[in-house]
Amino acid sequence: MPTAVALTADTPPERLVAFKAPPLRAGKAHIIKDDAEALAAARKVAARIAETAIERDRERRLPYEELDWLSDAGLLAITVPRAYGGAEVSSGTLAEVIALLSAADGSIGQIPQNHFFILHALGLEGSEEQKRFFYGRILAGERIGNALSEIGTKTAQDHNTRLSKDGPVLRLNGRKFYCTGALFAHWVAVVANDDEARSTISFVPRQTPGLEVIDDWAGFGQRVTGSGTTTLDNVEVHPFSVISLKAVFDRPTSMGPVAQIMHAAVEAGIARAALAETLSFVKKHARPWKDSGLDHGYEDPYTIAGIGEVKIRVAASDALLERAGRFSDIAVADPTVETVAAASVAVAEAKVASTEASLLAGSKLIEFAGSRATQAQFGFDRFWRNARTHTVHDPVRWKYRAIGDYWLNGINPPRHGAI
Repeated sequence: MPTAVALTADTPPERLVAFKAPPLRAGKAHIIKDDAEALAAARKVAARIAETAIERDRERRLPYEELDWLSDAGLLAITVPRAYGGAEVSSGTLAEVIALLSAADGSIGQIPQNHFFILHALGLEGSEEQKRFFYGRILAGERIGNALSEIGTKTAQDHNTRLSKDGPVLRLNGRKFYCTGALFAHWVAVVANDDEARSTISFVPRQTPGLEVIDDWAGFGQRVTGSGTTTLDNVEVHPFSVISLKAVFDRPTSMGPVAQIMHAAVEAGIARAALAETLSFVKKHARPWKDSGLDHGYEDPYTIAGIGEVKIRVAASDALLERAGRFSDIAVADPTVETVAAASVAVAEAKVASTEASLLAGSKLIEFAGSRATQAQFGFDRFWRNARTHTVHDPVRWKYRAIGDYWLNGINPPRHGAI
């Protein structure tokens, strides 16, 4: 990669792209045309992913191959606008795709979330040339990992990483953590403050000198998300690869609702899978308690009632997720203070419900299935571990407050992507 090129305001966009573009991903990705095709593809890939989910979690086997399945199927390009050759699926379809993948494997369901988050930001703030280039790469099956959050800052939304001018190029310096998907990415989206303290996103090719992605994620859940450290040592960034993150939240946009509905979908998928395993295992293997006088574990009235409660919570979570998709689509089509606030609250309600449903379903699976269900061969602990790990991404207790303030006092939630 060249380190010094004469650039001017008149430099054609194609020249700028050629300067930074790494080789195109090998292989041919399918182009999904509509929502129905996206859902069908997600179900098909999810079924393959589910076959090895237990072993992948137990052995912490990183899903390089499985991410290629998503790329090849075209699932990582489903939000690309139709004007650029994509399916431009609805928010509800995007959430359902994430939920289907998460039911198969919570880790793999989480990995595309920041990929789609960055693509949404590109759609809101990217230039025409940036959109043409990056959407084209995504349609070819390329993946975006994130380098957003940091350890050691006052809040998870604060950033010490800096993007500074260096002649005709820019330089990134900093250290990131929770970099979900960066290990498997073709591009790493780095959030940093520029020389004017404005928050930016830089699209950095994964193999750029000075960028190192470290496999040091050791969470007890979501074990194979690749959510470890990314270091940036004087990393060269071309101006063409930068968009404003600050501008995305300076005005009402659908950025927050779309970002959060995917988090809610991860947990909704985990909840569905845990409930399905509960029903199957209890029917086949659960034994009755000796004082019950019953012949089968599935006849236990307390188990029956408890499963009824879990089913209601999971169904409510799914219904609120679907509703949140409709509100989010309104905000996408007509982003105003009112529509964005309504969508943010609807998504927060779905996120609260999916958080509680996933934790309850993951715990009750073990309780109702009995001691045998704790055996490692079944891998049933992964549902609660994955749910508990993912649900602390943004605190539900603050969502309760935002929801209550909206309905009781007419106060809109903040616009920062984490409500």
